[in-house]
This record gives sequence, structure tokens and C-alpha cells, in this order.
Amino acid sequence: MTTLTRRELLTSMAAAPLASWAIAQTPNNPDVAYGNTTIPRGIRSRLVTGVNGIIMHALEAGFETANRPAVLLIHGFPELGYSWRHVMLPLANAGYHVIAPDQRGYGRSGGTDVTFDQDLAPFSTLNRVRDMMALINALGHRSVAMVVGHDFGSPVSGWCALTRPDVFRSVVMMSAPFGGPAPLPFNTANEPPKPAAVPAPSLDDELEKLPQPRKHYQTYYTTREANENMWHPPQGIHNFLRAYYHAKSADWAANKPFPLASNTATEMAKLPKYYVMDLAKGMAEQVAIDMPSAQEIANCKWLTDEELKVYASEYGRNGFQGGLQSYRVGRVPRLSAETQLFAGRTIDVPSLFVSGKRDWGVYQRAGSLDNMKRSCTKFEGVELIDGAGHWVQQEKAPQVAERLIRFVQR
Repeated sequence: MTTLTRRELLTSMAAAPLASWAIAQTPNNPDVAYGNTTIPRGIRSRLVTGVNGIIMHALEAGFETANRPAVLLIHGFPELGYSWRHVMLPLANAGYHVIAPDQRGYGRSGGTDVTFDQDLAPFSTLNRVRDMMALINALGHRSVAMVVGHDFGSPVSGWCALTRPDVFRSVVMMSAPFGGPAPLPFNTANEPPKPAAVPAPSLDDELEKLPQPRKHYQTYYTTREANENMWHPPQGIHNFLRAYYHAKSADWAANKPFPLASNTATEMAKLPKYYVMDLAKGMAEQVAIDMPSAQEIANCKWLTDEELKVYASEYGRNGFQGGLQSYRVGRVPRLSAETQLFAGRTIDVPSLFVSGKRDWGVYQRAGSLDNMKRSCTKFEGVELIDGAGHWVQQEKAPQVAERLIRFVQR
């Protein structure tokens, strides 16, 4: 492996993103299972059998040379390994074997045929960590130099680093702060019994009581109707995803995030309605209000219609239930309780948080950034990238690639 000096790295990165964007427009990459007209050449698909009980699809770059250190990229919802297409080659050019799987329940990986009433255990937090462990071992790696997670992939990457720091040697969490494991009750046996507390009203109940009744999107994602609403929306799945991606990007002028004072219903109601929805609407109806104009779509270079077709095609085949299952896991005590095994543990490998400056995901829960800082003993900071919203590795791929390389090489 060739190790670049910092000066050589930054010089090459100045040109590499432009090259990768140009390659992305080169048609007919025959080596990928989807997106063959939009995924740069030099990236291939891999179907890996025997990954924690499923077949897992992954995109790979930098596979031509043996014994490279690995970098693992974990996508969020509703995305795919495809969302890393523009950062993979710069990482590979810096000397890494880059692996971007479709998570369980997404794209070409197993678990996409799941139904609402099936067992949620395969989608639990720690089983997703097992998925990542099994995948990298199957690909011949005992460890990875860096695991990066975006959106729902952020807590997966955080749990990877927290539970197996010997395997996941550094971690970058993106767009969704990771707060670490919940504490266990402490010293209760040595304190006098306390009267049973009167249960406080739930956030869901309080949101419903607002003058304009609302509901949290994560609650909506746990409902039976969510999958059908997004899979077969009135506007069609392509237009639904266009509106969804637009509304959470820097292209939507109303995205001007700020920290919330608390996690009360009145504060939460300040979030955009793709986070705290109108009570009577499904997500398809909610984002339809903010459907971009034809001119805005034409001007969107970070997600062209040809690229959007990949997402629409994969979700059109499979629906969203495989991804939605993970939102439901946190509402099942027997599944969420498994993480209590790690109560008190911190992330003790080098860590970084990256997001778009116009991403509300950074602030959707008051105190989440501070909790993440307390959960990471080698935290290198919060970096918010100008001109990006929630889909930061797609909206500002060159800047993200450069920052990831600088972090992992140091």
C-alpha cells in the first residue's frame, strides 16, 4: 500500500472528487447489481453468502490489491449502500478496501421480504453489529480501520465501536448523534423504597394535544400502515422519494436548524413536519407539500433523476418494511434491553461527528450532541459542512471524502 503525505493527499483530493463525479456520469458499469449507469467504474457489487444467516449485497472499491486496510460504510433510511457511491473511489485511491453494504432489509440483501407481523429479533441493534462483523470476516478482514455510519447507520456504527473496539478501530457518525447505552438503575437496594411515580404523559400524547395535532415520524414508522403509505403513495414512489430527499436537503430553503431548548411537545413542534408530522397525514402526504418544482429537480446535481431511479427501483421492488423494522425494535423491551449489557461503556476509539450545516437531524433531540461527547473518550469534534443538509455524503461528496481520509489516516 502506498501511503501519501498530507500534502500529497490534499493535492490528489483536490482533483480526485472532480474525476469521480465525471466517472459517475460514464454509462454502463457492468460490475454492479444496480445503478450501472450512475455508479463509477472501479466499484463492483458482491453478494456474500453466510452473513449472519442472510446473503448480503455490498459495493466494493479498492478490491484489486490484497491486504489493504478496510473501511466500512453503513447507510441509513431510506437509503442503500448506493448512497456512498461518490466517496468510495477517493477512499480507495487513498489505499483502502472500501465496503458499503445494503443493510439487512434493504436493497439486494436478505430480510427485504419481511412482513409487519414477523419476528423483530433479526433487526435488533446487536444483531446488526453481528451482521457487520460477519460481513467483514467473510471478506477477509479481522478489523476495519474506520467504520462510518449515516442516519440510522450512525447508531449502528456507534454500537460497532462501543462493543468491539478491537475490530472497529475508529468511527465516524454522521447526521444522527449517538448517545451511548442507557444507564442501569444504581444503588437502589441501599435506598429506602420510593412511592410509585405517576407516569408522565408520553411525548406522543402531548404532541396529539397541541393546537395543531402532531406526531413524531419515528412513532409513525412503527405503525402497520407506514410501509404501504410509502411503498404505494398517491404520487408514485419516484415522486415520493424525490420530495422526501428534497425536503431534508440543503435545497429546501426552510431548513435552518437550531438547538431545541428541551424535548417537550411544544419544542418538538418547531421541527420540520418531515420529523414531527401532522397527525392526520402519512409521510407520503406530508412530503408531497414540499415537492420540488421541475426547475429545482433539473438543478439538483447531487441526486439526478437517473440516480433517484435506483432508489425508486429498489424500494419499488421491496417496499420499506425491512428498514422500518429497526424503528420498531426500540419499542420492544426484550430487544432494547439487550444493550443494557453495555451500560456504562464508552466509545474508546478515535471518533468524529460529521453532518450538513442545514441538517435538522443534528438537533432533533435536545441534548443529543452533549450525550455523544460524553459517550466518546477520544472525540475529535463536530464538523458541519456548508451547503449540505441531511444527505451530506451525497450533497457534498468531495468534502466528506476528504474529511474521512484525513481522519482515518491520522
